[in-house]
Amino acid sequence: MVDTMTLMERIDQWAVSSPEQLCFKDGSQCYTYGQLKADSDSLAAYLEERHANQAPIIVYGGLEYEMIVSFLACSKSGHAYIPIDSHTPAERVALIGEVADYTGIIAWSEWPLSDAKGLITAECALKEMKAAAQPQGQGVTGAENYYLIFTSGTTGVPKGVQISHDNLVSYSNWMLADFGLKPGQVFLSQAPYSFDLSVMDIYPALLSGGQLTPLKKALVNDFKALFVELPQMALNVWVSTPSFADICLMEPAFNGKDLPSLTHFLFCGEELAHSTASKLAERFPKAHIYNTYGPTEATVAVTQIEITPTVLERYARLPIGRVKADTAIYIMDEAGQSLGEGQVGEVVIVGPSVSKGYYHNPEKTAEAFYDYQGSQAYRTGDAGILEDGVLFYKGRMDFQIKLHGYRIELEDIDHHLGEVSYVKAAAVVPKYVAHKVQQLVAYVVPEAHDFEKEYQLSKAIKAELKQRVMDYMVPQKYVYVDALPLTQNGKVDRKGLINEVNGLC
Repeated sequence: MVDTMTLMERIDQWAVSSPEQLCFKDGSQCYTYGQLKADSDSLAAYLEERHANQAPIIVYGGLEYEMIVSFLACSKSGHAYIPIDSHTPAERVALIGEVADYTGIIAWSEWPLSDAKGLITAECALKEMKAAAQPQGQGVTGAENYYLIFTSGTTGVPKGVQISHDNLVSYSNWMLADFGLKPGQVFLSQAPYSFDLSVMDIYPALLSGGQLTPLKKALVNDFKALFVELPQMALNVWVSTPSFADICLMEPAFNGKDLPSLTHFLFCGEELAHSTASKLAERFPKAHIYNTYGPTEATVAVTQIEITPTVLERYARLPIGRVKADTAIYIMDEAGQSLGEGQVGEVVIVGPSVSKGYYHNPEKTAEAFYDYQGSQAYRTGDAGILEDGVLFYKGRMDFQIKLHGYRIELEDIDHHLGEVSYVKAAAVVPKYVAHKVQQLVAYVVPEAHDFEKEYQLSKAIKAELKQRVMDYMVPQKYVYVDALPLTQNGKVDRKGLINEVNGLC
């Protein structure tokens, strides 16, 4: 039976039953399930020979077919993979490498560091993928790590979330069972593979004999070209953050008439605004729109709700759904006691898709993960409320936020901003519009400088900061102060700054 197979065996079944079926299409470049199996088998055999230990392997690049081959090859050869996007600043790549204790690197873009332990270049990997070879081992299974996604950390050091084979099975089975996805559908692949939203398209597509169609950053940034290409992609399943859908909704041609094949919208990564869902429902009246919720630590998502006209009419702020069948959600108070329906508290997720913890970080693992009545539990730090079994999001309980689908620790930006040569001290806070983070505002105590205008100083700070963090972590607005406000305990009064930025004082 299929359920007794590993994920790799289930994907490989499509190569046996439908070898000519497309699994990936990048413009005019088409790749079949037969090719995917052959290429991933060959590369897996090479990895088995070269990396006998079971340490993780970094896979570095963009939205290429070869990245998918590498993920599967790592899994078939018994290694967890660590996806790193090629747009990641070199400093962050180095920090991930320090935490990861990896055994090798498969680089499909130019590797940005001089440290290149076990580097396999694209040319070498392509050569090995053409060899006729079969992996001999069992591959990743059970509780073994399938992939590691690195998220923002409060100390400036990224945290590696461990997702096991069984975690991913729990998630993937739910996706294929509860969202009305049919075999052979065409999935949008727009999220970077280092962002766990990408898992929402990669594995449901490959496990159902579907096709991944990448939408690369250059095209996303070229609005005119984007809407020339989209109709040609013949997409069935749209996977993105709500923010990307908002950008697309600025174009009148983003509608069911011009994109008639779109049947599903799957959203995760940040809150789906009522206005966004309403516009989509109006533009795509025949499509199914799903709102989902879940942290990286619980394998992408654990709740879902279809946003129907009834839901839109009933709720001003949309619910984030009912929990999947094999998982439980509890609303807890500060003492760790479960609260009843209608009470706001911390969302705690319990079930088989919850991670075992952070890689090589027992302290942070102990803070967030624990055993709850014999099952793995994760404290999300999200405030929520249950009403008739439906979960509603009530914001963050700490200073971790989401911007355009990316989870960001504000203290992470503080750390790197504080290392900029023009900055003496800094605190970053979010600006909200309709419960959603729209902008990052940095309060900065500047070092002495020679700039005549504040905008010149801001430009210089941004340029230096971009060498340290991802683009989405760079604040858009800078407020210069003589000193940061402090609480009675001597800590930076971030809540006070948040209130100031959002006009709540």
